[in-house]
Amino acid sequence: MASNCNCNKSFANSYMLLKPEDAGFFDLLRVLIYRNLSQRKFVDSHAEDSLDESLGHRWLIFLSILAQKLLQLVAKPLSLFGTCVEFLINLVALNGGVFSLVFNFLRGKLVLPDPKSEKYLSFVGNLDVRVKMDPVQREDYKYYPALSMMASKASYENEAFLKTTVEDYWNMEFVGFFNCLNEYQGKTTTQVFIALDKHKDRHTYVVAFRGTEPFDADAWCTDVDISWYEIPGVGRLHGGFMKALGLQKNVGWPKEIEERDKNLPPLAYYVIRDILKKGLRENDKAKFIVTGHSLGGALAILFGTILCLHDETLLLERLEGIYTFGQPRVGDEAYAKYMRQKLKEHCVRYCRFVYCNDLVPRLPYDDKEMMFKHFGTCLFFNRRYELEVLEEQPNKNYFSPWCVIPMMLNALLELIRSFVIVYQSGPYYKEGWFLFAFRTIGLIIPGLPAHGPQDYINSTLLGSIEKHFKVE
Repeated sequence: MASNCNCNKSFANSYMLLKPEDAGFFDLLRVLIYRNLSQRKFVDSHAEDSLDESLGHRWLIFLSILAQKLLQLVAKPLSLFGTCVEFLINLVALNGGVFSLVFNFLRGKLVLPDPKSEKYLSFVGNLDVRVKMDPVQREDYKYYPALSMMASKASYENEAFLKTTVEDYWNMEFVGFFNCLNEYQGKTTTQVFIALDKHKDRHTYVVAFRGTEPFDADAWCTDVDISWYEIPGVGRLHGGFMKALGLQKNVGWPKEIEERDKNLPPLAYYVIRDILKKGLRENDKAKFIVTGHSLGGALAILFGTILCLHDETLLLERLEGIYTFGQPRVGDEAYAKYMRQKLKEHCVRYCRFVYCNDLVPRLPYDDKEMMFKHFGTCLFFNRRYELEVLEEQPNKNYFSPWCVIPMMLNALLELIRSFVIVYQSGPYYKEGWFLFAFRTIGLIIPGLPAHGPQDYINSTLLGSIEKHFKVE
């Protein structure tokens, strides 16, 4: 993953960009011993006074670069492994189970998965195969949160699956699926789809960003990177997330962009904004929501941020809400203050759902010295799907040694619940063998299975969220 830090960065007041490819083993060790970060070739910064030279911050830089280097080292085998796992899971599912698979093979009637088919599910999709929203109706106060989470989960799938799901199961109009360019990485790393929910006089566009795919090293590098740009009047923002959303080399976030080669993939922010503008102008009763899980949640709130930066009044007045699930941190305290003011000014609802010990919302690190903070109300759900409204989730930095045993115990109880939830809540909540196997990982890495979509869907449906979403 190339950093491309040599381009013009005058669009930012200041910046701190990490370049893992320029860091050797002894360079990383020195950063823990010496304070002179600005003299390190793997740290590109605007000025020395913009850098935090504390041991805690240098330790985080060490961990961030080390993690990125390790991820890039295993990127290709990790991707290949993920492809094989997905293929095998779909092979078993399409043939009706392991025994039917063997029987079909012996009869010469083996069904082979097609990754572009509407029946092919991603790794995330196989964790939770639900596509219908049976327990919630459009008039229900839980509708927007439930729809947002289902759309966030569906965003991990291919275009054929999305079109079938949106049209046949959700009875909505499929507007489009977009594979968007990250100019800094020189490849398409951002996926988003748009659907239109037409119900009586209430028409709602649903914009759903794809999150971090489990076997995508580039996406995980984006999550663990602590690079930032300081945007004038906004604050410090996570560099990797902005690049994924459509930050342009040398110019940053211009309100309008030059005409692009039609053969080039689109930039996520601009293509979505233009589609929404056209749709909202044609229908003065239409609104839209923006959502995403994991990395997709970070892109969702940043999409709203750039709308505010560009003063897109039409869009902001028609933005019903931003719903994120398992969202990592995206900016500093100045950014948090800016967004609180803007969202309040335009009456935009921002709901950040965090389930239990999910590790991703606790990244990047947050303390009094660091730049990455959460802002807004955290709708925190514990293992019982009981709601707590907090400014920050418990154990906000995840890596506390005092929390390891309670998190492992919680993972064990969630494993047990895999068997009993169908009896407690009904057949819609039945969990399969693959999800059960995934939950066992929590006994070793507590907080990882909690990041999956299953408990976020259950939280929006089973949690008591009426007073936060009920329309008077």
